[in-house]
Amino acid sequence: MKDKENGLVSIIVPVYRASAYIADTIGMVFSQTYGRWELLLVDDCSGDGSVEVIEKALSAYRHCPVAAAFENIGRMEEYLCGEEKRVLLICKNKNEGAAAARNTGIDLAGGRYIAFLDADDIWVPDKLEKQLSFMRKMRAGFVFSAYEFGDESARPTGKVVHVPQTLTYKKALSRTVIFTTTVVLDRDMIPDELIRMPQVASEDTAAWWQILRAGYEACGLDEVLAVYRRPARSLSSNKLKAVKRIWNLYRRQEKLSVLSSTFYFVFWAYRATMRRI
Repeated sequence: MKDKENGLVSIIVPVYRASAYIADTIGMVFSQTYGRWELLLVDDCSGDGSVEVIEKALSAYRHCPVAAAFENIGRMEEYLCGEEKRVLLICKNKNEGAAAARNTGIDLAGGRYIAFLDADDIWVPDKLEKQLSFMRKMRAGFVFSAYEFGDESARPTGKVVHVPQTLTYKKALSRTVIFTTTVVLDRDMIPDELIRMPQVASEDTAAWWQILRAGYEACGLDEVLAVYRRPARSLSSNKLKAVKRIWNLYRRQEKLSVLSSTFYFVFWAYRATMRRI
């Protein structure tokens, strides 16, 4: 890990077959009102032209190759976009999934703050500015925000997911209200070993739980700062997979008893249903 630069936000975007979205994602980050950031685009062997789209979108900026820091990285390119902005394109040489891609970004991040963004989701322009202000106000190391569901074109649907002002480990077990694209973490308060995501299904939820289990509290800013794009696909299939993932997290990752798992699962299922109808 590099020395953390105070005030710098490291924005980590796993890229996998995101050629239809990634140019807009880059533009969205450049439109942020908060100006001190680095954007780490971790391509997980997309094979769909995502890398070429990224290179075209950044072609106006001076760039240079950077020595690959880990064995799983094929090449790295740094694009200098001003005194306080840079983009790092990281091309992995083997597909390892979203958790590993985000962890690669964490390992290479130079900022004090980590912000996660999925390539097909949307940030409002003052998302980072508002969350960092909220972090300072709450003296929090872990913040997240409300969000709105969007259709496959990311047009807001009016369905908003509100968030509690604080969230502890036990409360988090019964609700998956933390949306990855809204999370910002302060590495001066939370160590990287807790921020790194486990190699399990629903790795982001598992990461939030491991942070909260260690005694940290997450603070929710109940203002819509992101849109969750929902592509058209089989909802029944997704629901079944979600049920299996959450149950496995209770039993295998958190090692809860069957009784405790059932207790939290009932509340999770109710809240997940209400959030989507």
